[in-house]
Amino acid sequence: MYNRFKELGIPTFITRTGDTTLNPTDRINTIRPYVTSSDDIVISNHLNAGGGDGAEVVYALRNNDTLARSILDNIESTGQNIRKWYQRKLPSDSSKDYYYIIRNTSPAESVLVEYAFLDSPKDDRQQIKNDWEKWAEAVVKAVAEYKGYNYSAPGENTVNDTYTVQRGDSLWSIAKRFNVGVSELKSANNLKSNLISVGQQLVIPGVPPSNQTNTTYVVQKGDSLWSIASANNTTVDEIANLNDLDTNTIYVGQVLQIPNSGDLVDQPSGDTVYVVQRGDSLWSIAQRYGVSVNALRNKNNLTSDVLSVGQTLVIPADPESTGEDDFVSDSETTYVVKVGDSLYSVANSYGISVDELKRANGIMGDIITVGQILTIPQAQNSTSNLYVVKRGDSLWSISQKFGVSVNSIRMINNLSSDVLSIGQTLIIP
Repeated sequence: MYNRFKELGIPTFITRTGDTTLNPTDRINTIRPYVTSSDDIVISNHLNAGGGDGAEVVYALRNNDTLARSILDNIESTGQNIRKWYQRKLPSDSSKDYYYIIRNTSPAESVLVEYAFLDSPKDDRQQIKNDWEKWAEAVVKAVAEYKGYNYSAPGENTVNDTYTVQRGDSLWSIAKRFNVGVSELKSANNLKSNLISVGQQLVIPGVPPSNQTNTTYVVQKGDSLWSIASANNTTVDEIANLNDLDTNTIYVGQVLQIPNSGDLVDQPSGDTVYVVQRGDSLWSIAQRYGVSVNALRNKNNLTSDVLSVGQTLVIPADPESTGEDDFVSDSETTYVVKVGDSLYSVANSYGISVDELKRANGIMGDIITVGQILTIPQAQNSTSNLYVVKRGDSLWSISQKFGVSVNSIRMINNLSSDVLSIGQTLIIP
């Protein structure tokens, strides 16, 4: 299922690749880092027991039954009988889901798929042996169509002449996927080692060059033809003509062909090129590559923290190079919303009012989301400084640098631990 999603160009993550038993807490903790919004889908795969027969899908109380019903329809088309799609409430609190994998992965759309019964009195056990690949493909098809991706069955597509490296890829896994040798792959791409980076474009040997010069883009919430054209160095007319659009209206999940604007300019030696994936933020990318958000912003001449899927970023080779002083100017101070945050807690930690925080970010209501980037305005009459954490920093080293106590830094920043992250902004009392 994981490999098929990647073949179809659908951003996907797998929580484990070995036969490992996880307790409920660890199982949730492997999922949570990848959940960024209600656009994400969590698929929990299971085999059932209890003497029944057939497939069933449990879906979250926060969602409707569209996806669950589609998954079962597609499984039924393989010859497996289906039981039901349903929601189940926690007896002690009917506002919550019964199953913890669904309950604790909000705001994602979470489904629990039970494909068959291991102790079926009918034919489920034999079908598990014979049809498990068909069932996995049925879920892939349902999700692809639900999210508006172009679906093609295995083997229908001619392999592309290039492949974009995804998180978790290795030369071995890519070679296996395209049925070529690792040495052939290295030779075709002039690789001197087995090291590859996320976003890197690889030529797949033995595949004739494609005449297709276009890329595809999946429309995200808030997109317009103008913003997509601007992000891809093309024009609205070119996108409209290429996609036979009679209007400038587009919808979330729509797949657009984007005219190729030419090859990427060679980057300075040591720099890495990264292609933005769905769910990425400057903060998450900075954490992945061990650089600061400011370094990433300056390296790419970004005037805002808004990213678009498919956008190409240069990752600076020198993680210490932020392009500015240690202190952040008041107009550039940002904060990435974390689980448990509220407008009040963020405002309180920076010594400002909720109204000031809402005005600075154009927020009308009181809702903020995990991963959202907030601009922090300067607190009136504030005598504090702001410091951006760098690699090697600790609370102790920072306190020594500015002649203050560790406890004072911890208290003014509402820190519950002494663990710091590169790019994190601290208030220095």
